[in-house]
Amino acid sequence: MDDHATLTGKMLIAMPGMRDPRFERSVILICAHSEDGAMGLVVNRPLPDLKFGELLVQLGIDRGAEPRKVPVHFGGPVEPGRGFVLHALPGEGKSDHEGQARIAPGLGMTTTRDILEDLARGRGPEQAVLALGYAGWGPGQLEGEMLANGWLTADRNDELLFGGDDAGKWAKAIRGLGIDPSLLSGAAGHA
Repeated sequence: MDDHATLTGKMLIAMPGMRDPRFERSVILICAHSEDGAMGLVVNRPLPDLKFGELLVQLGIDRGAEPRKVPVHFGGPVEPGRGFVLHALPGEGKSDHEGQARIAPGLGMTTTRDILEDLARGRGPEQAVLALGYAGWGPGQLEGEMLANGWLTADRNDELLFGGDDAGKWAKAIRGLGIDPSLLSGAAGHA
């Protein structure tokens, strides 16, 4: 795959006919995409029974006087016990933490405990979302799903990534493409 075809930093929006209930009406940020496959994080599925403060207690991380309120999301079905912090990058995207990957200009993902400690103490990136688990595709799998009418693609939208209206993100992402969600069909057409 050439660099022009990568979906890294783009958003996937599930089509209405998505057959996998884990991804129905989902919006996913693609964090890595190459000929070897793809990895992404679902950004519109909060885990209502798990709050950031509770997770810090489970991990034995002390909270400071003013811990950040960080949303905790279902990031995908692969490795659900693994955490990924999706966050804005300051300046030119300099790495503040080991284990930090630059996804796109101004956007990074960190997988190490130190970013959780910073957020617990009220430091760290201004915009952050914690995702547990991730969505993964093998070589050519995502491209096949796209050809089968499973996904729409869109440019990254930080309001969708970090905004609080999780229930409305799917419809807002589709409207952002100039499409009325009620007019979409889940069936692929063939001429």
